[in-house]
Amino acid sequence: MLNAKQNIWITIGISLFLVFLLYLASLYNYLLFHALAEIFSVVVALTIFIFAWNTRLLLDNDYLLFLGIAYFFVGGLDLLHTLSYTGMAVIHDHSANVPTQLWIASRGMEATSLLLAPFFLQRKSGLWGKFLTYLAVTVLLALSIFYWKVFPDCYLEPTGLTPFKRISEYIISIILVAAAVVTYQNRDKMDVVVFRLVIASIMIAIAREFFFTLYSSVFGFSNLVGHILKIVSYFLIYKAIVDTGFKKPYSLLFRNLKQSQEVLTRQKEELEDAMSRVKVLGGLLPICANCKKIRDDRGYWSQLESYIQKHSDANFSHGLCPECAKNLYPGLYDQGQAKNDPPEPKDTK
Repeated sequence: MLNAKQNIWITIGISLFLVFLLYLASLYNYLLFHALAEIFSVVVALTIFIFAWNTRLLLDNDYLLFLGIAYFFVGGLDLLHTLSYTGMAVIHDHSANVPTQLWIASRGMEATSLLLAPFFLQRKSGLWGKFLTYLAVTVLLALSIFYWKVFPDCYLEPTGLTPFKRISEYIISIILVAAAVVTYQNRDKMDVVVFRLVIASIMIAIAREFFFTLYSSVFGFSNLVGHILKIVSYFLIYKAIVDTGFKKPYSLLFRNLKQSQEVLTRQKEELEDAMSRVKVLGGLLPICANCKKIRDDRGYWSQLESYIQKHSDANFSHGLCPECAKNLYPGLYDQGQAKNDPPEPKDTK
């Protein structure tokens, strides 16, 4: 049976091997590499949505559902980006502008979603409101690119990337940094493993955006590195949500319930500890019939008040009862009684 550390190294090894195969595919045919990279992203996005959608009734917050809906529509834009890529000949637009516009639209939607997602860690809101909002935004973006053609140009021949595209990548990076900060501020509401994977995914995404500000050709090296980083970023999100959700559902699906259970367990332990320190006398106590000393478990005889003080939280103040005071100090007792006795009534006859 493999331990957690061995599983991590095996996962890293397999991932590096697959990245190497993708690099070889890019040397053979860049379109093949691009299609494989984007299809992987689309499949991961769809998987996150399916997992979130089918567990929505079990969730105690909307974090996962919000990300699932977001990645569903991000994956849709990524699919359009793949089909419109230069050389694919599926969507008949031979320029590199349209796929670059779709790239900016999908990355902007992804970054904004990662920024907003932590705010749903302790709240639930309308399912269809979120879904219809993303649907409306996606439709408007697609219409602005394909039909109205009002989306700013992102790639022009022969100059390459436009200032809008470069600035957009920097803005997306800033949004991702803000998403990392907000996620960090809400880390106490997340499982440690999920938090680390999400943060790592965001950091990789920031590096990805940097490389996409550098390329001059859609088949260039910076474009290649950017797509590899996108695969890594999506893989980490997959590990955080889908893989963790299946292996440790209590860490993701029932996080708030688990935290409440931990609080109750801690309070129960504190109560049991407090009760264990409460001293209660009970059972049959051997006591001397003459001196009234009590014998303890070790056979020693102790004064009654000493024994009670040792085995309980009671304390004693010493005095004399009237009967003992009369026997021990009869003179003082009679004087005290004389002072306390009410005066006899005078005879008026």
